[in-house]
Amino acid sequence: QVQLVESGGGLVQAGGSLSLSCAASGRAFSDYGLAWFRQPPGKVREFVAGISWSVGITYYEDSVKGRFTISRDNAKNTVYLQMNSLKPEDTAVYYCTAPPRHIAVTKSPDRYRYWGQGTQVTVSS
Repeated sequence: QVQLVESGGGLVQAGGSLSLSCAASGRAFSDYGLAWFRQPPGKVREFVAGISWSVGITYYEDSVKGRFTISRDNAKNTVYLQMNSLKPEDTAVYYCTAPPRHIAVTKSPDRYRYWGQGTQVTVSS
């Protein structure tokens, strides 16, 4: 069982930066892929970035490539999302999530088993 708790959201002006953290409880953290999804107001939840459970390969949604960076610290059971050059369209609730153990990350939210409660990111123009 994995429990995920996000932190670091807030209000920022366009062009600014925010760093999100997601602390995980449970054992064998390094055996889980991890991802960030977001849900803009009135829209469906969408994939933002993911990092694999084995060698830490990273994946990004096209609109955030070059602006967002996902990373993980297995010693701290934490995954991060560094967000730079933020745009108003990045406004959303951001969720940390993990699929079942040893399962690859994917862009489909249906493949994930564990979800955090979400943290609000608001980018003003």
